[in-house]
Amino acid sequence: MRLEHGQRASLALVLNFVAFTLALLAVTTSHWCEGTRRVAKPFCTGPPGKTKQIFCLRLNSSNVNDTRMVEYIIESGEEKFLLRKFHTGIFFSCEQAVDMKGYDCRDFSKIAPENERGVLWLCILAESIYLSLLFTGGALMIMEQCSGFSIINKLKLSAFAALCTALSGLCGMVAHMMFTTIFQLAVTMGPEDWRPKTWDYSWSYVLAWGSFGTCMGSAVTAFNRYTKTIVGFKYKRRIIEKSLMVKQKMMEVDLSEQIWDMYLAADAETPLELPINDQIFSVGAPSLVKDDFVPEQEGKAYC
Repeated sequence: MRLEHGQRASLALVLNFVAFTLALLAVTTSHWCEGTRRVAKPFCTGPPGKTKQIFCLRLNSSNVNDTRMVEYIIESGEEKFLLRKFHTGIFFSCEQAVDMKGYDCRDFSKIAPENERGVLWLCILAESIYLSLLFTGGALMIMEQCSGFSIINKLKLSAFAALCTALSGLCGMVAHMMFTTIFQLAVTMGPEDWRPKTWDYSWSYVLAWGSFGTCMGSAVTAFNRYTKTIVGFKYKRRIIEKSLMVKQKMMEVDLSEQIWDMYLAADAETPLELPINDQIFSVGAPSLVKDDFVPEQEGKAYC
């Protein structure tokens, strides 16, 4: 389905807005990756309750420091390890609390390996540039819709908007790949109290790449609109130039001096006999002006 000029502009603006919204949600949330950690159960504190606590280990003695009274986990059949859920973003990594209620968060820059933290800061910088260029492209698209600008200025705004949107998409792609790299390094080289047992990408990661896709769609639509406008202008210019050349040639058409002398010497009411293609045609003054040497009767010659 072909889109009109104004529809392409609206589509590019809508895609830009969607891309910016998705990118902002992805950056400000901490669900890029999620999984589980296998940790040892802590010792239960306080008096035993009526219900059995499954998130901690109960001792045979109220004295926690009395290691002789510790109940052996294997003999009691209890599982001494606990699987805690966690989710991680660019800025924070959150893990389930000890009582499995709520989450405790810490800075992700402290989890990343020390020799790779520069990649994390480059990722944050690239995400910031991504959002800035995407916002700039959207602002230029909105300015282009204003009626106060001339056609040439609108074309310039359209070109800059498409360029900013395309560059923002490239920055976003690099930033997403950087985060993937730094997270995988943190999984293998991060602190022991954080390394997950299982993990996978989560919905914030999907939002980030969805933002990249819509951003590139907006850039392609803006470039397509700009190129179609330029091609349309060139086509109209070519048509106008051809029309002007035809008119100029028609104005420059001139009869030879011999024909003009014969025409002036003849009586205006008497037909003028001119040899054309070995035939003699009768041409009068009215036909010379109106029809450019149109014979009085087609195929009829006068001797």
